[in-house]
Amino acid sequence: MDTLIFATNNAHKVDEVRAVLQGKWEIVSLKEAGIDKDIPEPHDSLEENALEKSRTIYRLTGRNCFSEDTGLETQALNGEPGVRSARYAGEHASFEQNVGLLLSRLQGQKNRRARFRTVISLILDGREYQFEGICNGIVIDEKRGMAGFGYDPVFVPDGDTRTFAEMNMDEKNSFSHRKKAMEKLIVFLAKENRA
Repeated sequence: MDTLIFATNNAHKVDEVRAVLQGKWEIVSLKEAGIDKDIPEPHDSLEENALEKSRTIYRLTGRNCFSEDTGLETQALNGEPGVRSARYAGEHASFEQNVGLLLSRLQGQKNRRARFRTVISLILDGREYQFEGICNGIVIDEKRGMAGFGYDPVFVPDGDTRTFAEMNMDEKNSFSHRKKAMEKLIVFLAKENRA
């Protein structure tokens, strides 16, 4: 089985990706690969940040790898928090603080439309590829649910009435932006006879 290093230390993201791939590839997190490095996300776009991470890991290891960057983009706030989703309330802010800031900035807004957008950057045999996944929905005005992470407790995808945090992994993956991007990655790997 081929191995891909996933350039993240976020265990929730690793679990989601492994659930989508269903054993077709062996996914190794940075920690599992013995890489103790916090990769910066200095750019103004998800595409550039994802590429920064995959290039960093490829330079370190020379091994096939991929990374992703995900942002929650709200219409009423001109795309915020977007590329700064993980550090919306500050560099070392918790998910609770980020969600709190988002809800306070959306207070009184009638337009609650938002979307999660994921960009995956793959380096396979030294060549770079990118794949995008989008999930449209709304941001509600209070947290609901205990599962998931990040903005999951306040995001309801189109086609359901529950937040991501009220869904199990399979239910979330039926809507997930990350899964949509991963499915494009899987189709690509299959065409390359690698999945």
